Amino acid sequence: MTVAGACRKHNPQNSTTGQRYDLTGKVVAIERDKHLVTIAHQDVKNLMPAMTMPFSLPDEATLGYIAVGDEVTATLVIDGSSTWIENVTITRQSTDTSGTTGVPEAKEGDEVPSYTLVNQDGKDIRLGNFRGKTLMLTFIYTRCPLPEFCNLMSTNFAEVDRQLEKQPDLYAKTHLLSITIDPDYDTPKVLRSYGAAHTERYENETFAHWDFATGTKDQIKGVAQFFGLRYFQDSDQIVHSLRTVIISPEGKVVKVYRDNTWKPEEAVAEMAKAAK
Repeated sequence: MTVAGACRKHNPQNSTTGQRYDLTGKVVAIERDKHLVTIAHQDVKNLMPAMTMPFSLPDEATLGYIAVGDEVTATLVIDGSSTWIENVTITRQSTDTSGTTGVPEAKEGDEVPSYTLVNQDGKDIRLGNFRGKTLMLTFIYTRCPLPEFCNLMSTNFAEVDRQLEKQPDLYAKTHLLSITIDPDYDTPKVLRSYGAAHTERYENETFAHWDFATGTKDQIKGVAQFFGLRYFQDSDQIVHSLRTVIISPEGKVVKVYRDNTWKPEEAVAEMAKAAK
């Protein structure tokens, strides 16, 4: 059964600008409260290779009907810092419209294991090394093509870093950590360049307050799974949702952001509360 959504209202901004790309793939997860649909998609011509990642779907009618397992074709729109899919055509492969994925994740109050990773200097680090400080971590990969995902997380972290630096006492009690989910490409050297560009300190960046980490695929998968990140990597595919987490000086989860709507100022406030 095929259903087309071409005649519905799709874009909340009603924009006629932006770049548009044909998108074809299979629905693997749905977060209706966030208007997010995760799609394992084929190559998007002139934009990105095949991978799996979440897309914003503003159309309420399509969002209410679409189900995990559906094959879809759509138009991917990138307009400045906003992205969404529209003109969605669904080929029904599933009778389950719940979109339930059953992905476990750490909850507030859970103790975080001392996972081992490798930082931008090629040195082993453990999450336990940050005990005594409030740690904020997120997941990114440097080649992510959509502005609302990894780049926004890194831009937000850079702003958090700047705001914390204005409060020397709090700055000394906090640390930031970005973990790549693309270890094949994101080597320590690549992460070092990427991180220095985001702090805009370039060759003067010491990474004393913000680490960028990689590791083996198994190491990264372990951390990601603990926090409930919808992620896996094959030769040509990445499943990539969003998780940003604040961890107390005692090593326990105090806040989990599951999307890209959090603001740097609220994260700084949460870190200050945890650091007391």
